[in-house]
Amino acid sequence: MEQQAITVNEPTDANGLQLTQIPVPSPGAGQLLVKIAATGVNFIETYQRSGVYTMNYPFVPGSEFSGIVEQIGEGVQNFKIGDRVATASGAAGYSQYALVDAALTGKVPDAVDLSVAAALPLQGMTAHYLVHSSYMVHNGDVILTYAGAGGVGLILTQLLKLKGATVITTASTQEKKDLAKAAGADYVVDYDQVAATVEKVTDGKGVNAVYDGIGKDTFETSLAALRRRGTLVLFGGASGQVPPFDLQRLNAGGSLSVTRPKLNDFLTSEQEMHWRFGDMVGWVATGAIDVRIGAQYPLTEAGAAHTALESRSTTGKVILLP
Repeated sequence: MEQQAITVNEPTDANGLQLTQIPVPSPGAGQLLVKIAATGVNFIETYQRSGVYTMNYPFVPGSEFSGIVEQIGEGVQNFKIGDRVATASGAAGYSQYALVDAALTGKVPDAVDLSVAAALPLQGMTAHYLVHSSYMVHNGDVILTYAGAGGVGLILTQLLKLKGATVITTASTQEKKDLAKAAGADYVVDYDQVAATVEKVTDGKGVNAVYDGIGKDTFETSLAALRRRGTLVLFGGASGQVPPFDLQRLNAGGSLSVTRPKLNDFLTSEQEMHWRFGDMVGWVATGAIDVRIGAQYPLTEAGAAHTALESRSTTGKVILLP
């Protein structure tokens, strides 16, 4: 049996995403075969596609998807055919069927739409580890983030408000500013207003932490925004990778900390994954967190989805529908 999939044959721009036919895989021991309902489109796939990350070509992108369990591999417990599931740790998700380890898969309650569930494994659990683990937010903290209307940004703001933080974020258009405000951000400003806003809101002390997924274009602003012993969490590089810098600057800036985390290092056990994913789907199911699906593209238009994401014109989550 064959299926449609998107293949990357060499480092390329978005136009190089090729629609192909590949076999439907069979689950091995400990695996699930999932009939995909929606696939999350993420910046990491643009890095993989363009050659920023070393890949073995050809490959099918996509680690984040939701869907229905179609087949179960040997030794799998706690799952049955027909279960609604989602994962950030699958493989070849730009397709109609894909495999994932059962231990890295979460169940989706009936109260959560599968299209929404496709936004939770990567962006939802990213926001969760940022707030709860990479820098542990406390009630009363002042936090700076960027891209407040993006997929991570909207969820991150809501989690920060649940923790009792004051949130400063950025947005480039009035529509995006309105979305960030609706998510609970206290201050939504243009990028060039960040320094003045931090100065005013904190009486010159600086913020407790910065969550920076932009990278090269915002790194200097992020460092300058921190208070003494503040923490910069650099979790992405949407504008490019940050060049090497002198660690002595952290000392001079007030004993600052910089960390460059990735999600996989905060999903080191089945229990940790279920904690993070369970929290997220639980909050969505009860209405404590709202997840915005900003754009949906058919699988055949994956290139257009990449172009939209890289242009920063999107809000909320971008998904592919097989």
